[in-house]
Amino acid sequence: MPNYARGLYAVDYEARVDLEKMRRDRVTRTQAAMKKEGMDALVLWSDTNVRYLTSLRAIMLQYRSSTQYGVILFPDGKPILFLSGGEYARAKEVMPWIAEFVVIPIMEEPAMVEILTEEHTARILRDHRADRGRVGFDWMTVPQLNAYKKALPKIAMADGETLMQGVRKIKLPEEVQCMREASAIADAVTQSALDAIHPGVKECEVAGEAMRTMFRLGAEFGHTTSPFVASGERMAPPTRFATDKIIRHGDIVFIDIGACYCGYFGDIGRAAITDAPRHPMQEKVYRTVHECLMTAERVMKAGRTNNDVAADIRKVAKKAGLDKHFINLFIGHGVGITPNEPPYIGEPQKGAEEVELEPGMVFAVEPLIWVPDIPGGAGVRLEDTIVVTKGDPEVLTRTGFDTRMLGK
Repeated sequence: MPNYARGLYAVDYEARVDLEKMRRDRVTRTQAAMKKEGMDALVLWSDTNVRYLTSLRAIMLQYRSSTQYGVILFPDGKPILFLSGGEYARAKEVMPWIAEFVVIPIMEEPAMVEILTEEHTARILRDHRADRGRVGFDWMTVPQLNAYKKALPKIAMADGETLMQGVRKIKLPEEVQCMREASAIADAVTQSALDAIHPGVKECEVAGEAMRTMFRLGAEFGHTTSPFVASGERMAPPTRFATDKIIRHGDIVFIDIGACYCGYFGDIGRAAITDAPRHPMQEKVYRTVHECLMTAERVMKAGRTNNDVAADIRKVAKKAGLDKHFINLFIGHGVGITPNEPPYIGEPQKGAEEVELEPGMVFAVEPLIWVPDIPGGAGVRLEDTIVVTKGDPEVLTRTGFDTRMLGK
């Protein structure tokens, strides 16, 4: 498969992404993991896992990332999809890879959850002789938990979320190709935003131009619910959404929107200044963050660990005297059919797993350093989507950097 974005559509003159193979291989890979872990069924409700196993694209409600849709999978056979009645007719017509479609209510009222669980979830598990087996779950509400205990008292509940994270960690070649296409859109979205930056324009106007490009090119959405456009002092500390702030001369403006294509994300962040820097610290922070990112793109090789990469990045910041100015967040994260997933690079919170990098892992590396009380702001994040390969890392995102800030 070629290692560049060839085009978004199916054409007759060349082979592109084999989506049918990708769907089939994702299910097969999951079922192999289930057999290895001794799971008799998976009952999953997170948007990420439903999309991965069923390819369902459906309406998404803000502030809900689980229990809108669900999927049951057994060690053999096709997935069973739980979905809203508003999606049922269309999905049944166009998704022949699904074994059964089950219409569900909004999963909030306890009585409705209990009835659905007894009439459908328990029935399906009984039909497949899994109602006394080991069943993996990901996300659930307390009403769901109570309903499972009542309708399925003999099952052994297991961790299906960690299993799915492991399944999704190494991307299939087709998944990487979808991410190349997503990254091409994300580059265009970012460039549109950069082109819209001028003194006197509001942050939300810049976001609007970017979103126009995103939907014009056919993306599903960005990687955050609200576009991240922050200018000047709003990046120190970061305000992680676009506001009505007017961009001014000497502001550093940060763009982090990305794009989703066929369920997969391209994640990119760029920062630019509206004219000449107003303060030496702005240039120092920009150059340091740029070198942090370039270092990551050199050292993210198979056999090293996420902690090794984080240490190399932090050395760059320490040399500049800015190692105490990172945002209190990870420096990088896994990315794929979800915009943010394990493994993490430089997670400051306790308990983060150390992981050896393997070919097929994909990360968004996004160092963010900010220094307060600088006119025009001295907060910068730069971000690229990077694939770990058998050789040098492959950087999927290509939008250029602000050469004025780099002294070039």
